Amino acid sequence: MNRILLSSIFTFILITGTIKAGEHTQYVNPFIGTGAVHGSLSGNNYPGATVPFGMIQLSPDTREAPDWAQASGYDYNDQTIYGFSHTRLSGTGASDLIDLLLLPTSEGRTSSNFSHTTEKAQPGYYQVMLSDEGINAELTATTRTGIHRYSYPNGKEAQLIIDLDHSANKGSWNRRIINSQIRIVNDHTIEGYRIITGWAKLRKVYFYIEFSSPILSSSLRDGDRQYENAPVINGSNLHAMLRFGKLNEKPLICKVALSPVSTDNARLNLKQEASHWDFNQYTTDADRLWEKELEKINIQGTDLQKTIFYTALYHTLIQPNTISDVNGEYMAADYTTRQLSANEIHYTTFSLWDTFRGAHPLYTLLNTDRVTDFVKSMIRQYEYYGYLPIWQLWGQDNYCMIGNHSIPVIVDAILKEIPGIDTEKAYEAVYNSSVISHSNSPFEVWEKYGYMPENIQTQSVSITLEQAFDDWCVAQLAKKLGKNDDYERFMKRSAFYRNLFNPETGFFQSKNDKGEWIEPFDPYKYGANGGYPFTEGNAWQYFWYVPQNIPDLITLTGGNKAFTAKLDTFFTVNHQSGELNDNASGFVGQYAHGNEPSHHVAYLYTCAGEPWKTQKYVAHIMNNLYNDTSSGYAGNDDCGEMSAWYIFGALGFYPVNPASGEYIIGTPMLEEATIHLPDGKTFAIKAPRKKGNEIYIRSIKLNGKKHTKNYITHQDILNGGTLEFVMSATPKK
Repeated sequence: MNRILLSSIFTFILITGTIKAGEHTQYVNPFIGTGAVHGSLSGNNYPGATVPFGMIQLSPDTREAPDWAQASGYDYNDQTIYGFSHTRLSGTGASDLIDLLLLPTSEGRTSSNFSHTTEKAQPGYYQVMLSDEGINAELTATTRTGIHRYSYPNGKEAQLIIDLDHSANKGSWNRRIINSQIRIVNDHTIEGYRIITGWAKLRKVYFYIEFSSPILSSSLRDGDRQYENAPVINGSNLHAMLRFGKLNEKPLICKVALSPVSTDNARLNLKQEASHWDFNQYTTDADRLWEKELEKINIQGTDLQKTIFYTALYHTLIQPNTISDVNGEYMAADYTTRQLSANEIHYTTFSLWDTFRGAHPLYTLLNTDRVTDFVKSMIRQYEYYGYLPIWQLWGQDNYCMIGNHSIPVIVDAILKEIPGIDTEKAYEAVYNSSVISHSNSPFEVWEKYGYMPENIQTQSVSITLEQAFDDWCVAQLAKKLGKNDDYERFMKRSAFYRNLFNPETGFFQSKNDKGEWIEPFDPYKYGANGGYPFTEGNAWQYFWYVPQNIPDLITLTGGNKAFTAKLDTFFTVNHQSGELNDNASGFVGQYAHGNEPSHHVAYLYTCAGEPWKTQKYVAHIMNNLYNDTSSGYAGNDDCGEMSAWYIFGALGFYPVNPASGEYIIGTPMLEEATIHLPDGKTFAIKAPRKKGNEIYIRSIKLNGKKHTKNYITHQDILNGGTLEFVMSATPKK
């Protein structure tokens, strides 16, 4: 080991020794889910610095052009860092954002090796030693500003590369930079922007950067053309090299604020959120923000249980992301700048096909104040775009996935009486988003045939099942508002799944527009995202998606015994036909925990009278498909949905129908957990046990009284009280 690296590690020890974690944040391990072991699917999480629901996700990029398999920009299995960029997605199966890369150097290197032995992460803080040059890099964040602290070896030049060309893979989504600018404002400040299109179309990212030391000289480059000490450069392939001289053991601090609206707004964001130069204070403040969120659930358990639980809770709270500036301005879906009312926040990053199932119901328990703004943000897209978000990113819809699952999120919030939502405007939005045809949603076809014919609309079975649930949600809001004709119309539509049930095969199966079954049919064969009746799954995995009417699904199957027998087959048969879908992972038989269509299925045993099997499989999934390593998730975390499943599972219940206000009871994995509700009440779950194999429920009490229902309600939780379980190592049949 050379002297430069030894000196840098000593400096790193002195600096990071002051970074302390809180009572709950100490259990968060941001490296969980950041890299898969060979042959499995990564969680696609990242270890960098962010605050709850922040605009900034400041983290290292270990790929020059992150793509699907490293969607967050970071892979734990890599050994090279190309720099630190300020935006990214957490846990998704596709990559985007990856904006504004910074890399410290003394020798002009554009990457560096690194080792996990000199890397650290905790909520709101990340540190790594860039070993090629012995530069210690530390990152922290506010909501809209990323703060970097770079410690260069003594006697070495402090240089900084700024790369506006770096992005997710330009071979995906026709991604390209349309225009960009770097402007040197003075010897301590630069600003600029880039306009880039990709998965999210035509994103505008403005930045404003202040440095703790003066810029002594600079080189600005557009592709191969380089300009020395120029005040400004424009182009589509921009880089800057800033030189600060020898800092003599004084670190270089960079404060980087973003805005989707303007450089002026980026400057305002920085001035309001990051006015001082005390890096450790920013880290402490970020930790406090995380502590405030994580302490909403207190649990008792082993350190391993606490690590997996609080890291999962942390991952659910990274997004949706703030996209409005401190002055309330935001870029609307029609690319105009609009102004919020006082104290409102506009959000984006709505991975709704994933998060409507578990993450959004979790927010209605823990983050009711933000749920109001989530709903308002969705409705604003409807106002300027014509229909609600499907998969919204940086304020723009990318149309990824199927259905329109803003609808259950909005309806659930209103039915749970979360305040501050204009119910008539919300109904207008969910109604029109269910009758105005748009991508993957030809509603004139839907109502003409009573299903989606595969020869007219591909992914037809999956869309039919998911749209039927969305329609049930519209019907419930119509009923609440006294719109009886609409209620009848959408309830009729909510039963359209029946039109694709084939009693001969016992599965939901595709038809053409003549009403003929499409053959051959193989329930084990997978589809992807078009060209096949099933989306990211097969007929086995989609058979169970009728959460709005589980009794009817049981009837279609032949009654409780036939239903549970089919579940038994589902969880035990390992047959495969052809290639698996890329998102298929975390298998228990045909059950694929690595993707969302399977997430509710283990709880269906309870609905059919065999709750001990729910308890068996839920415990198996939690114990075997989650761990505290970089491969700690069985599939992509998908903006916290995989994590939300674990949170509910560990507490002992799950929202099988995520807009019903009911939680089906599974099996609690913690001896005690207390939910601190927004109004100051608490709801405690107690499940004492003598041995770890006591996964089966013998009896339940709610507030001291015997509880015989197979579910609890949202209102039960909001009322406060105690849910007590008596556990056993043997099932009670």
